[in-house]
Amino acid sequence: MHVVIAGGHGKIGLRLAALLAGRGDTVTAVVRNPDHRADVETAGATCAVVDLETASVDELASHLKGADAVVFAAGAGPNSGVARKDTVDRAAAVLLADAAKQAGVSRYLLVSSTGVEADPDPGSGEVWVAYLRAKKAAEDAIRATDLAWTILRPGRLTDDPAVGTVLLATPPVDRADVTRDDTAAVLAALLDAPGTAGRVLELREGDVDVLEAVVAVTS
Repeated sequence: MHVVIAGGHGKIGLRLAALLAGRGDTVTAVVRNPDHRADVETAGATCAVVDLETASVDELASHLKGADAVVFAAGAGPNSGVARKDTVDRAAAVLLADAAKQAGVSRYLLVSSTGVEADPDPGSGEVWVAYLRAKKAAEDAIRATDLAWTILRPGRLTDDPAVGTVLLATPPVDRADVTRDDTAAVLAALLDAPGTAGRVLELREGDVDVLEAVVAVTS
């Protein structure tokens, strides 16, 4: 399988790249900063330097040709402002969908966020509100396509070691943490589960083996 990861130098993207490369898949990691090439290659992926905030559909699509699936794991980051929540967390996700369609890639995994369906609490700050709204707008845009999409909404992400067991279910699900390692493992399993296309899934720490959890939500 050839998988292209947008946000390939992010904390989830690098973990996912290493998992996929380790099992023999071909991985292309889309990154904005060419200085990240070494980290990406260490994880076992090929680097494609593309700025998702300025790239055209044609430019991005050229890096997707021959791929079997794309994963949107990009994000503006905790220190970004309101404007970049829209240009990265929403617009770049839509750009990837448009490029995937142009390149003939139907499988699309979107890493979203828990809490997007509720009205954001204004007291949480304008940046957080903008983030949730951008994620929800991205979900809405992807759901409106004819791609074989799956939307994954992790809980609060931690850098703790992988547990290997999760709670994976359709919403609503109570808020809780989940490790980035386990999130990457679930994404890898979802790539092997085309029956999860058209599903919105919440992810938390839990007591079900990752592969078993994915099988359980497969239609």
